[in-house]
Amino acid sequence: MTASTSATPVFIIAEAGVNHNGDLALALRLCDAAHAAGADAVKFQTFRALDLVVPGAPTAQYQARQTGEQDQYAMLQKLELSKAQHEAIKAHCDSIGIEFFSTPFSVDAVDMLVALGVRRIKLSSGEITHRALVERAAATQLPLLVSTGMATMQEIREALQWIGAARGSLQQVTVFHCTSAYPAPDEALNLRALLSMARDLPGVSIGYSDHSLGIEAPLACVALGATVIEKHLTLDRTMPGPDHAASLEPAEFAHMCAGIRRVSAMLGDGIKAPSAQERDTARVARRSIVAAVDIPAGTRITQDMLICRRPATGIAPRELPRVIGRVAHTPIAAATVLQWDQLEGGAVQ
Repeated sequence: MTASTSATPVFIIAEAGVNHNGDLALALRLCDAAHAAGADAVKFQTFRALDLVVPGAPTAQYQARQTGEQDQYAMLQKLELSKAQHEAIKAHCDSIGIEFFSTPFSVDAVDMLVALGVRRIKLSSGEITHRALVERAAATQLPLLVSTGMATMQEIREALQWIGAARGSLQQVTVFHCTSAYPAPDEALNLRALLSMARDLPGVSIGYSDHSLGIEAPLACVALGATVIEKHLTLDRTMPGPDHAASLEPAEFAHMCAGIRRVSAMLGDGIKAPSAQERDTARVARRSIVAAVDIPAGTRITQDMLICRRPATGIAPRELPRVIGRVAHTPIAAATVLQWDQLEGGAVQ
């Protein structure tokens, strides 16, 4: 995993998900908010309840808490987006200049998104063991984002084997660290997993899908080297729906985007060397060898004739042993910053 630099900016995804509550107008407003906040893309979820869950299946605790629904099938039915709604959202995103894509939850959903012209596909954490879906998404040859909440490293490697076999390589595959809790408590995030995933999964990029509160975790993950960040976006965290409570509102999302851009710029190229901005500081903050007394021409210089003082416009203090014992070529007044041409032999070794 290579830390992103200003030349390779972090890709920021606003996860609209199901925060549209099944309302097309709300979905379009989420696209507008994502664009205004500075996200690179806005992502939805493409599913039919019938393809995803059996009737009567229970909701997760967080879903029941946020929606009052006990029946996952009934909850998801209300959150479906039709093909026509997908087309309207895609057209709107094209018109305002933000990338639209989605997470498919069936093979048919993959095909619909490809026909719609999406530029990448995201696989949900819950689908990492769904081999047929993983292989179909991989076979599109589109950039593939794979979320790994709830997964073991063995399950991640297995999914990557399927992906590699289906597309011929793992190029343009990004694996997301993720904690599948909504909201995810700080102690469950295990952000250092990004480092171990980068070490143990060569050939793929590493991203982070965040379900925690606030913006601190995404910023930390950018510092750890994440190349893609995904975070839920809502217009109002108090709205009914399973994911609103673990989402950022537009102003917060904009603050996160600005923070990510700053942290990304701060990372640099990793080479320890003085920056251009430090050169002037070095001139005034470092020292030179200075004459402590008047030194007549022809005098052999001794240590008690010298002191080290700012600015760093002359011979550096590290050269003190090479200056002692030299003969002054010209008269040197006290408080003069020494230069090599004032000494016999100059700077020659």
